[in-house]
Amino acid sequence: MTSEATLSLSPAAYAQAVADAAQAAKAYYTDGATALDDDEYDALVRAIAAFEAAHPEAVLPLSPTGRVAGGTVSGDVPHSVPMLSLDNVFSPEELAAWVASLERRLGRPVAGGWSVEPKLDGLAVAAHYRGGHLVQLVTRGDGLAGEDITHAAGSVLGLPALLGEPIDIELRGEVLLTDEQFERANATRAEHGATPFANPRNGAAGTLRAKDRPYRVELSFFGYAAPGLAGPHHEVIARIAELGAATAAVRHCAGVEEVQQRIAEIAAARPELPYGIDGIVVKADAAADQEAAGSGSRAPRWAVAYKLPAAHRITRLLAVEWNVGRTGVIAPRAVLEPVVVDGATVRYATLHNPADIARRGLMLGDQVSLYRAGDVIPRVEAPLVHLRTGEEQPIEFPAVCPCCGDAVDTTQQRWRCVRGRSCQAVASVRYAVGRDQLDIAGLGGTRAVQLVEAGLVADFADLFTLTREQLLSLDRMGEVSADNLLVAIEQARRQPLGKVFCALGVRGTGRSMSRRIARHFGTMAAIRAADAEQYAQVAGIGAEKAALVVEELTELSEVLDKLAAAGVTGGAAPEVAVVEQPGPLAGQAVVVTGTMTGALAQLSRTAVNELVERAGGTASSSVSARTAMLVAGEKAGSKRAKAEQLGIQVLTPEEFAALVGEFLA
Repeated sequence: MTSEATLSLSPAAYAQAVADAAQAAKAYYTDGATALDDDEYDALVRAIAAFEAAHPEAVLPLSPTGRVAGGTVSGDVPHSVPMLSLDNVFSPEELAAWVASLERRLGRPVAGGWSVEPKLDGLAVAAHYRGGHLVQLVTRGDGLAGEDITHAAGSVLGLPALLGEPIDIELRGEVLLTDEQFERANATRAEHGATPFANPRNGAAGTLRAKDRPYRVELSFFGYAAPGLAGPHHEVIARIAELGAATAAVRHCAGVEEVQQRIAEIAAARPELPYGIDGIVVKADAAADQEAAGSGSRAPRWAVAYKLPAAHRITRLLAVEWNVGRTGVIAPRAVLEPVVVDGATVRYATLHNPADIARRGLMLGDQVSLYRAGDVIPRVEAPLVHLRTGEEQPIEFPAVCPCCGDAVDTTQQRWRCVRGRSCQAVASVRYAVGRDQLDIAGLGGTRAVQLVEAGLVADFADLFTLTREQLLSLDRMGEVSADNLLVAIEQARRQPLGKVFCALGVRGTGRSMSRRIARHFGTMAAIRAADAEQYAQVAGIGAEKAALVVEELTELSEVLDKLAAAGVTGGAAPEVAVVEQPGPLAGQAVVVTGTMTGALAQLSRTAVNELVERAGGTASSSVSARTAMLVAGEKAGSKRAKAEQLGIQVLTPEEFAALVGEFLA
């Protein structure tokens, strides 16, 4: 039921909404396999609450309002202190209204400020320690009593069997599957013939309750409370971390404006977090404020969840398209029933490769769990098998190349046309002549098509043997255009080694990696002569990628021979020049994001990355624990937020320019 359909309920619609919410809550809080996603469930509960506010005499016993976990689950292990749910707000205005309500209840402003932390999308648990030893793990259940799941404790990272001190304590937190753990779990389940988890929450719920499985699924714990520990909330979280348990990042904020800013930062960082979040939790930080505010039957009055748009949605898989890329890779794309995910309408999603489709057990017509966060390409995670009607159909894999009709090489996970790059010669040429590769002006898509269809160009190396007469034979190619194109092609002969290598389009490499390879080997001859072991010594190339690079270069031998014959080898590229003293960025991974200003304003992103590498650093495109520095220009967005969360040094473009000034061209 959509939010539009639940804005105003009749008594009959209210009764149906309560039944739908109860069914969804039971599935959500037991195995995570609900047919409603977060946005739909939240809209349903809000409509129910609105009806009940107007008709308090008509409230049904099964109503999810006022009850922990929608009142659909229970347990037999009593909690020392009730484990409550949280009330929700959905906008800055609603948050401000909630703050005003809390301060009216207190009769004064909040005295101790606020704590702000991500709302992790997992299952709430209570871990009991005696003398520092973990003795029992319990689910939240109905808030008063939960289910004993101690058998699963050994698979939960971040929840130590032995604390750093021999104390009696209860730690509360969320157990979830990180993105990496989720993918690994589904791969393990596929190996054992089990149905893939529909989403990380579904996987965490099923894993915590499972017993006697023939395989192990690893989960993660993040603590958010410790009943009995005194002090402000942010200090309690720091104490939990001192004891050896994992915690989410908590920030203390002095006022509501700072809270709103932190909410925006966490929301922006959401796409790059290694785990799912469905909101941000705001709490009155001081214990005195919490005690004075008290709690209701369902939720504390001193804390609230600021909900974000759902990153996981449920929609229908209508079809699968098979597209051929410039290297001949045949990539499947899911065609979906349109659905709004995280503020954007999604009609297509990635399916990675045929093995991924088979592993997830997808069928046409399936209701599927779809994931999208921020600007990340949407992906289909798994079918909701329990919603199948029997009308679903198998997905047909291509027997021949969808582009040229030739045979398909199925020996690798990513299927390829046996013609490789020749299948998509136009795409390969267009990539090679791009600004960050050979930078051949005047050779756009139309000209590339003409050259390939005329038989003048089979790959981009053929560009360097084109004659004026051949160009003039093309439709609408005048003398001036032909001469200009020949000049651009001649200039491309002098491009540095890194750009010539990048133009090859070797899978597993890009602009930054191409520059690293050029610096490491120095010449095209050395690049061609290197084996996998030598490639593995290049920063950022492991054994698996090294083998792929060698395989790709073998496939490109003919192209490389033609380039050598045409004198296009990149020479000893300037970027491999040896610096007598180590640069200021020696050994550091640097990420550049946002719009550059000051001395860097006129440089392209590629040029700034080249500057990083001239100064001894390694240019990277994503922020991680291995990142040493972030250069954040205007509108830096989620990368800056993630860097701050990880404690990574953040420099303005001006500060960075001052640091590497001697390397600026």
